[in-house]
This record gives sequence, C-alpha cells and structure tokens, in this order.
Amino acid sequence: MRKVVMGLSGGMDSATLLGLLLEQGFAIHCCSFVYGSKHGIYELEAAENIVAFYQERKKPVTHRVIDLRIPFLYMQSSLLKSGGPIPEGHYEAESMKQTVVPGRNLIFASVMAGIAESIGADTIYLGVHSGDHAIYPDCRPTFIMSLNETISFSSDGKVRVVAPLLKDDKGSILYKGYHGCTPKIPYHLTRTCYKDQPIACGKCGSCQERLEAFAKNGLKDPIPYED
Repeated sequence: MRKVVMGLSGGMDSATLLGLLLEQGFAIHCCSFVYGSKHGIYELEAAENIVAFYQERKKPVTHRVIDLRIPFLYMQSSLLKSGGPIPEGHYEAESMKQTVVPGRNLIFASVMAGIAESIGADTIYLGVHSGDHAIYPDCRPTFIMSLNETISFSSDGKVRVVAPLLKDDKGSILYKGYHGCTPKIPYHLTRTCYKDQPIACGKCGSCQERLEAFAKNGLKDPIPYED
C-alpha cells in the first residue's frame, strides 16, 4: 500500500482531505503540529478524535504530534498565545491578516518532507484552499508550486508536494466531503474556531467561513457554537 504524509490540523479542510485520500487507498501518516496557537489544544484534540474515528474503522491511518513551540516563540501573530486578540469579522477582512503566522506552512512542510523521505513516502499533502489565498501568502498557488520544487530538490526528487483542494472554496470542499467519502467524514469532530475557548465562537473569520460553507450546501453545522 502506497504511503503518503499529510498535515492534519483537526479542521474541516484537512479532515476532508484525509477522507478523500483514504478513498484513494493510501496508507496515511498524519502530522499535527503544536506551535503555541491559541486554539491549539482544541485543534489537537479534534485531530486525535478524527484519527481515532478512522482507526476504529480499521483504516490505514497513523498520527504523529510534532512539538514546534520553541521556534514559534519568536514569531508574531494574533493566532499565537503571545499575540493580541483574535479579530472578529469576515475571513477575507483586512483585520484577519493579524492571524498570519510567519513561515508556518514552510516550516510544517519541511518537517513533513523529512518524515516522508525517511519512511519511504513520495508525497506530502496539504489541505490549503482558495479561501486562504487572500490572507495567507503561504497558501497561494505560487507558494505551493515553489514549495514543490524546493522539496523535490531537497529530497533529490524523492518527495513532492500536492494540494488537491487548492482551487476549492470551503463550500465545495464540504460538498466533496459529503458526497465522495465512505464512511462520511466526521465533521462533528472537527475544530475551526481560532479562539482560546472550548466552544466555537461563531464570530471569528474562520468560524464565519465555516458557517457559510454549511449554509451554501443547505446543511446544518453539527458542532455547537456559543450563544
């Protein structure tokens, strides 16, 4: 069975990607990163629950939790515990640029590429999508193309980078998840909210984009939100 490595944040995009890759018959090595984000404890719990969901169904999924808190102590972002408050409003609002974490996907992908090369996996998968392009420079097509080239050079052509959801928005990702996977993707286990609280706020840009995706598909979001 072909091995691949993917980033699993615990959110609905990476959960969808995991489900779609399982449909293709891969043995999937998921990587989750602890890096000092405000919502990190809740994301990690979600990622662990998603992996457990598939392992209970005998799916070929393993999980690595990678601690990167020390290097990210020197980064500045509202998304990190050391930063200011999480902005509220639409995901593409100018204020959401405060949640950019410098170098995050570059660092994550480098670690995953090293793991992939070490275990004989030829591909790392990232769950970035078109809704990220306006705010996050390390989620744009130009970055992914450059990253793929760099990782290929670094690994002497052994590892490549693929972002299958790059042109999709969250609504179309949700559609693919609901109509393309068996078992159904456990969206009730996912975590999207950026705030440091156990119940999703429904007000930050990340929550709003998620709610819009469910509304676009005529579906009710299965997770609770604060009043």
